[in-house]
Amino acid sequence: MSSTLLTGIGELTTFAEDGPEVLEQAALVIDGAMLAWVGPSAAAPDADERVDVGGRAVLPGFVDSHSHLVFVGDRAAEFVARMAGEPYAAGGIRTTVAATRAATDEQLTAHVARLVQEMRRQGTTTVEIKSGYGLTVRDEARSLAVARQFTEETTFLGAHVVPEGDPAAYVELVTGPMLDAAAPYARWVDVFCEAGAFDVDQARTVLEAGLSRGLRGRLHANQLGRGPGVRLAAELGLVAVDHCTYLGDDDVDALRDSGTIATLLPGVEFSTRQPYPDARRLLDAGVRVAIASDCNPGSSFTSSLPLCVALAVREMGMTPLEAVRAATATGAAALDRDDVGVVEPGRRADLVVLDAPSHVHLAYRPGVPLVSSVWLGGRLLTPFA
Repeated sequence: MSSTLLTGIGELTTFAEDGPEVLEQAALVIDGAMLAWVGPSAAAPDADERVDVGGRAVLPGFVDSHSHLVFVGDRAAEFVARMAGEPYAAGGIRTTVAATRAATDEQLTAHVARLVQEMRRQGTTTVEIKSGYGLTVRDEARSLAVARQFTEETTFLGAHVVPEGDPAAYVELVTGPMLDAAAPYARWVDVFCEAGAFDVDQARTVLEAGLSRGLRGRLHANQLGRGPGVRLAAELGLVAVDHCTYLGDDDVDALRDSGTIATLLPGVEFSTRQPYPDARRLLDAGVRVAIASDCNPGSSFTSSLPLCVALAVREMGMTPLEAVRAATATGAAALDRDDVGVVEPGRRADLVVLDAPSHVHLAYRPGVPLVSSVWLGGRLLTPFA
C-alpha cells in the first residue's frame, strides 16, 4: 500500500477536533484510503509519492446529507411558473412519481450516476440519497436498491406524499409491506411532515415503525410554514431535521436542547423564492447547522454544494468558514459519520483541492468552477467518475 504526500497547500481547512481549524503552508500524508499525517509543510514526513498543489487551498470533501436523486424527467415548467410568481406547493411531487414509476431500472441507475458525477466534479465525496418518487412497495424498494449502488447513506422516504386515496391506509402500507421491502436497502427512514403531506401523528407513526426495524430517523419539517415537525424531531432525538425554514423560539430551543442538527437547504429557497432560513439565529442560539443541496427535480435542481455555501453566506448570515463547516464536518455529523468531513489522521482521505488560495473563494467567487481536483478514499479522481 503506497503513501502520498500532498504538499504546497496554501491553506488547509481541517475542522480537526484538536488544533487549529485552518492551517497555513500545510501538508498531509495519505496512506491507502486514510489520512496518516497532517501538519506544517516544513515538518512533513517522507512518502512514496509527492504531489505539490502549488499554493492551492485544500478542504474536506463535501458531505451532502440530503438529496433525492432517484427519478427521471424534470419540472422546468413548474420552475418557470414559480419565477412568474406562483407559490410552491408539495403537490408537484406526484408528477415526478408518475415518470419514475414508468422508468426502467437502467434509466434510473444512469440518471443517478450522472447526478453523482456532477456532485463529484463539485467536490462532494459523501452523499445521502432518498427514495420517495416510487410510493409503491415495488418502486420504493427498487429506488433504494438503485441508490445503494452509489452510497451507503440511503433513506426510505415512502412517506413523501400520499399518492392517492386514503392517507390512513397509505400510512399502513408505508409502515407495513413497504417498510418490509425497503428496510434491507436503507439506513434511514424519513417523513415529509408538512401541510399537504403528513401530519405530526402520521410522521410519528412512520418514524417509530422505521426505528423499530433498526433504521435511523430523519425528518423534513417546517419548510412551508410553522408546524410541529421540528419539535417532533427534537422529542425523538433524531440526528437531524431538514429544511427548518420557518421556526419559532420554541423550535430553536428544542433544537438546542436536543442536539438535533438543523440541516438547511438554501437551494430550495433559491428555486422557490421562499424566505431563506436564518442560520445566524440558530448558530447564535447554540444549534448545530448543516447545509445540503436537496437535489431534486422540483424545488432544488442543483447538485452544487459550492453554490449552497455561497447562498448560505450571502443569504443566511453565515461566515464562509461556518458555511464550509456546515457542508463538511456538520454534514457528516448529520449522517452520524465520524470518518468523513474532517481532515485529521485516522479519517478517510476525502479531499477537495480548490483552484484558489482560500476556502473564502467558494463564496467570494460564486458560480466559478473552483474545484481543481478531488480525492476520494485516497484515490485521485481523474477523470471524475
